[in-house]
Amino acid sequence: MKKYIGFFLQGLVVLAPLGVTVYIFYVIISTIGRFLPSDFLINSFVDPIIAVIIGFVVIMGVGFFASSFLFRAVYNAFEHAMDRAPFVKIIYSSIKDFLSAFVGSKRKFNKPVLVTINKENNIRQLGFITQDKLKEFGVPENMVAVYLPSSYSIAGQTLIVPSSSIQYLDIPASEVMKFIVSGGVSDMD
Repeated sequence: MKKYIGFFLQGLVVLAPLGVTVYIFYVIISTIGRFLPSDFLINSFVDPIIAVIIGFVVIMGVGFFASSFLFRAVYNAFEHAMDRAPFVKIIYSSIKDFLSAFVGSKRKFNKPVLVTINKENNIRQLGFITQDKLKEFGVPENMVAVYLPSSYSIAGQTLIVPSSSIQYLDIPASEVMKFIVSGGVSDMD
């Protein structure tokens, strides 16, 4: 019986990531497909592919126009309006800052470090420096903000630590993030 349970668990380890990935893509494709006109349907297999292509084209189009002078002026006006709306400002700016930390020109998770959490027991944790200077908080200059992501979630915590407790890593930030999120079971490329 233990042998069959072992086979089941091994199969689960192989199929679960694939199943979750396929499901996420299915939800994305279905959502995009709902926005297409009903007379646009061609084939139940082809329609989701068309929906994905349309989605990519729309996103790339917005990205293209976002780099133009005219769009920048409109976008700045929109940003100003968002900053003035009390409740909306909190949600909008949080999501915008979170996304820009991962992609775009203002990436924050690009300085991977090893932080000594407990010197006595030599306990360390992987993280990312997010701010080098924290003057506005009244923090001494030798302190930095380090984000420590949690495994298997988007949660984490930000610690203010002395620069002397940090060891910079010469590893791509994406590899460090993959290692942390996987709980340390992901292989480093």
